Amino acid sequence: MTKSRAAIFDGIGKPLRIGEIDVDDPKAGEVLIKYDATGLCHTEIWYMSGGDTTTRDGSILGHEGCGTVVKVGEGVSEFAPGDRVVPIYIPECGQCRECKSGITNLCSALDDAYFGGCMNDGTVRFHEHGKDLHHFMLTSTFSQFSVVHQEAVVKVRPDVPPEAACLFGCAVTTGIGAALWTSKVRPGASTAVFGVGPIGLNILQGCKLAQAGMIIAVDPNPERLKRAAEFGATHFVNPNDGDSVAQVKELTGGGADFVFEATGNTNVMRQALESTIYGGGVCCLVGVAKTGEVVQVTPRLLIAGRKLIGTAFGGCRGKSQLPQLIDWYMEGKVKVDELITKVIPLSEINEAFASMKKDSGYRYVIDYNL
Repeated sequence: MTKSRAAIFDGIGKPLRIGEIDVDDPKAGEVLIKYDATGLCHTEIWYMSGGDTTTRDGSILGHEGCGTVVKVGEGVSEFAPGDRVVPIYIPECGQCRECKSGITNLCSALDDAYFGGCMNDGTVRFHEHGKDLHHFMLTSTFSQFSVVHQEAVVKVRPDVPPEAACLFGCAVTTGIGAALWTSKVRPGASTAVFGVGPIGLNILQGCKLAQAGMIIAVDPNPERLKRAAEFGATHFVNPNDGDSVAQVKELTGGGADFVFEATGNTNVMRQALESTIYGGGVCCLVGVAKTGEVVQVTPRLLIAGRKLIGTAFGGCRGKSQLPQLIDWYMEGKVKVDELITKVIPLSEINEAFASMKKDSGYRYVIDYNL
């Protein structure tokens, strides 16, 4: 049993509560991680506002983390105490139907844990005053110590700064991967990204890495459009200046080859599809809408050859591909430090989320050593 500082979710509309919890030792196939840093993502805002069909009071949220292995459970040979690691909310077991298919990064090995808010055996490793606390997205990075299944942990190079490495647990990988691995942007292609927040900026640099010819940033916030230029955008569309679909079509001569939606707004999702060129254009949905919301699509848009697809974690197979992204960051090929608005102590987590709700900043990162 390990004592750990944590931010505890007590219910919809309530601020996270800072407290001390007990964390069990890892069981067979599990790893105890001491996190050095965790990023704050809009997914948690979505969850804390009741966006999911199942919202569990008494949960340890968080899914962007980087830390060090403290203990390993029975049968774990891939990791050892002292390893620098990043947890991943889409595991890679290498044995399930999805992993063996070669066509998806999804993995069903830990579905019971992911959807049950627990470990795969149906129990939990977090407790407060004798009361069980739920896990979240396999990772629960809002506790300094967390137990994670070995299938959901990636060993990374020891010299990567944790405040940067944690963002590969979602924002960086999701955005870059959406362009490179899910949509497979072609060199010279025209691309457009609707919403250039933290995910959108990474889609932009994914398009740049893919050597796209035109990279259009679409956002009503002038400051975000200015930042988009630093991440690879070559053209800019502000919906406040007129219909964004018409502006994208004018720039691209009828529609972009690849269009990405990174806002989670279903109306914007439709606009993104309408901005895609017919006869093979691809529209990729990246933003997460509230559960139950519907995108209305005119069938002729698809009949004309447009493809509407989605992505989770950017199509990245975490154990196989995430270390390469971190290498690119360390080599200066991928921007990450520029995404970090502020590094804060755990005690300021609620204030940071409040700023994020106002679209103030990009990524706030908690340093557990502050």
